[in-house]
Amino acid sequence: MTLRSLLFLLLAGLLSLSAWAAEEDFDYTQLPNPQPTETGDKIEVVEVFMYTCPHCFHLEPTLAQWRQTLPANVAFRRMPAVFGPKPDLMARAFFAADLLGAQEPFTQAMFDTLHVKKQKITDETAVVAVAEAAGLNGPEFLKALNSFDVNMKVNRARQATSNYGIDGVPAVVVNGKYRTSPAQAGSRDGMVKVMDQLIAKETQAP
Repeated sequence: MTLRSLLFLLLAGLLSLSAWAAEEDFDYTQLPNPQPTETGDKIEVVEVFMYTCPHCFHLEPTLAQWRQTLPANVAFRRMPAVFGPKPDLMARAFFAADLLGAQEPFTQAMFDTLHVKKQKITDETAVVAVAEAAGLNGPEFLKALNSFDVNMKVNRARQATSNYGIDGVPAVVVNGKYRTSPAQAGSRDGMVKVMDQLIAKETQAP
């Protein structure tokens, strides 16, 4: 190998390292392609989660406390992670409850059923039972569960899961630009600090 070739490879490696450093921080990742948000002029914070994930369940109290301190220019929403092409009952259930305006009580009921009562949910009948326990009308929930709107939202969540680069949950995406998680930030409280830093960064952005 000539000296010129060696210098070229060294320069290419340094450029690659610089590009990686621009996108990857120690406690968050900058997405290579910013994603659209759904909260208008507000800074969007998206929790990407799964009902079956115990870490997502244990994150809920931390996020609930954090949400009480949200600035007026920030909007929070949840999105179920959808991996692969197979139908996802849990994601459909989330969006059905959301469509009926009862996402919060239903989410709490699902987490309690799965992680406190240790009950398995494997079919629509079990999901409807949880919905009824959360105060929803069973037949209305079942209709929503199998609606075109819900299926479309699941498909969008599947695409967003891929676009966000999600390979595990829980994770949080700030304003379609940055991704972090308790694992990446070192702890649940550490993740919240990173979220606040990213919100401040976006607030100050032109």
